[in-house]
Amino acid sequence: MFIAESAPNRELKNIKMTADLTVVGGGLAGVCTAIAAAREGLKVILVQDRPVLGGNASSEVRLWGLGATSHLGNNNRWAREGGVINEIMIENLYRNKKGNPLMFDTVVLDKVVAEKNITLLLNTAVFAAEKEDDKTIKMVRGFCSQNSTMYEISSPFFCDSTGDGILGYLAGASYRVGAENAEEFDEKFAPDEEYGELLGHSIFFYSKDTGKPVKFVKPDFALDDITKIPRYRNFTLNETGCSLWWIEYGGRLDTIHDSEEIKWELWRIVYAVWDYIKNSGEFPGSENMTLEWVGHIPGKRESRRFEGDCMMVQKDLIEQRQHYDAVSFGGWAIDLHPADGVYAKRNGCDQWHSKGVYQIPFRSLYSRDINNLFLAGRVISASHIAHGSTRVMMTCAHSGQAVGVAAAICKEQKLIARDLSKEDKVTELQQRLLSLGQYIPGHSLHDENDLAHEAQINSSSSFELSELPSDGTVKPLEHSIAMMLPIAAGNLPSVTFDLKVVKDTTLECQVRLSERTGSFTPDTTIATKYIRLNRGENKASFEFDETISENQYVFFCLMENSDASVYQSDTRVTGVLSVFAHADAKVAKSNVQAPESDIGVDTFEFWIPHRWPEGKNFAMKVEPSIKLFNEENLTNGFSRSILGPNAWVAELSDKQPALNLKWNEEKTIRRIELIFDTDWDHPMESVLMGHPCDVIPFCVQDYRILDAEENVVYECKGNYQTRNSITLDRPTITDCLQIELVSPDKNLPAALFEIRCYN
Repeated sequence: MFIAESAPNRELKNIKMTADLTVVGGGLAGVCTAIAAAREGLKVILVQDRPVLGGNASSEVRLWGLGATSHLGNNNRWAREGGVINEIMIENLYRNKKGNPLMFDTVVLDKVVAEKNITLLLNTAVFAAEKEDDKTIKMVRGFCSQNSTMYEISSPFFCDSTGDGILGYLAGASYRVGAENAEEFDEKFAPDEEYGELLGHSIFFYSKDTGKPVKFVKPDFALDDITKIPRYRNFTLNETGCSLWWIEYGGRLDTIHDSEEIKWELWRIVYAVWDYIKNSGEFPGSENMTLEWVGHIPGKRESRRFEGDCMMVQKDLIEQRQHYDAVSFGGWAIDLHPADGVYAKRNGCDQWHSKGVYQIPFRSLYSRDINNLFLAGRVISASHIAHGSTRVMMTCAHSGQAVGVAAAICKEQKLIARDLSKEDKVTELQQRLLSLGQYIPGHSLHDENDLAHEAQINSSSSFELSELPSDGTVKPLEHSIAMMLPIAAGNLPSVTFDLKVVKDTTLECQVRLSERTGSFTPDTTIATKYIRLNRGENKASFEFDETISENQYVFFCLMENSDASVYQSDTRVTGVLSVFAHADAKVAKSNVQAPESDIGVDTFEFWIPHRWPEGKNFAMKVEPSIKLFNEENLTNGFSRSILGPNAWVAELSDKQPALNLKWNEEKTIRRIELIFDTDWDHPMESVLMGHPCDVIPFCVQDYRILDAEENVVYECKGNYQTRNSITLDRPTITDCLQIELVSPDKNLPAALFEIRCYN
């Protein structure tokens, strides 16, 4: 028994902690920052003020995480984020392909607790910061409401990934709230006063069919008149509440200090919406529906944005400006919402895409005022317009990995972030990120320690694209379609498609390139041909004299024709893709982005793939065959398709695909890196939407590695991850490695992007 006598006052239990890096904020950006730093050897304390990790992606909010792939609705091909966040998303696909938010919580938590260098403090809110001097944070204080404990955390480096920027605010770092005027950064898309300066919050809800009638009595606090919402007639019974992102409010208020007021208004709206669905009589079938879950906290979009040494602006995104210190990338549309949210009379958002992905510079990922404060998530240095794109979760997470690795280098070399941003220093950060699976547009890996560069690499076969055989099904040309083929500099090959025609017609065929090479936007037509087709079976042949000056993707287009269909193929090949000239309603209003006035964005067409298992390639013959799938790609420093496939691909007929690495002398090999194809084009939304497979169809699942004496030094069965980092139980001394792979499917040849070997 314990009895406490009365006292004038008491103090909370206080625990003092130290780390190399303190990450404040446990959304996906903070999680990836912490994991990346911990794997680089830093002792990390991750402080999260909520009971779960994941932020807006968690089960508390239930927004699907997404980034540059934009629901597969833009021209950003093979643009899913790499590194730690890709590992998390693929793990989630494997465990949770239906997109249960509770299961996603466990995936994220598992990844964090697996890192022995991370100490996780949940339910702990940072409320104070102590500084060593004007430019250096010394310590932060946090309080955990669940154990009534105060924490004092000291470290040489800190990262603010809180969304609202509480640490940066307490430390006195320069920040901005609201929209800049158009003149400050020459941003023609800058909003006017009527549109408003801030993005609001949203709260989601779940409903389900109980199988029997259930009543709903509207709570007294709910909105009294649904017609106050101008778009109330847009509600449907079949649309889940977590798709209603436009139930938004708060852009006219203080999105930090008025968050509770904003939450209450969103609750009033949600319960009024459900009352309208249940009790208005406008929704037959709603009798058996019940409201299963309503979010307890709002999903925030915007509050403080902190100033770094570089502030990203509209032209960085639209023009895809090059930054010497690029460490990450984005590709979501510039996505602004009217400040009045659900009460606005206009559309819920205005989205304008760029022609391809854009770089994110390291100078935007730290405070210009505080020497030891990194920035991750939506608080990074960006204007209101640029923030409209950089704020989405996968982009935030990908940049978080860059921060984690940067912190490790700063500790190793006794640098501050600004020192690391210099041109003679940042290359090391870029190269280390690339080695960990990060994608940085325009940059390739050059690893002097990689023994694979010294080896002669031969394969059992290399794919040559000469034919994609027909599977007998046809796709009507209700939209223009194209095959994106990787073509080497020089003459174009001839490409022939098989068609089925219902009546005599003329088909237009075009060859298109991307004006900005690598943007995957077919906006430059270099050849056009009109082919007369007769009713029945026909062939459409591209035979042109045009040449191209550099390796790139070429679009062989069959233009819309209601009388014709093109034969499809079940054969899928890494780096070969079919695209369609139409729009995804989630992110675009039509297949042509055409602003009505000059707002500083481009007019162009969307040519987008269909999601698997749809989106088949089209049956065709190519002459001469395309020979860009060979072993040289394995060591070229690229691990996704960009200007070419960048992968070794075996022949589909190869029953035992294998690679042989031969050195002139014996090497001691302790670690091997293999990068497989997990379809960088698949958006892989974290929750709600679901996916048809739990393993990416392109991914090699089974393989083994043998030495010169054919001893098996490593064997894997059931792989589903992109990056396999293999540390051998004991080093092998050999002058030869044999990698034997099993093709993932009869219609999918084995493929490998990269192989690296280390002593």
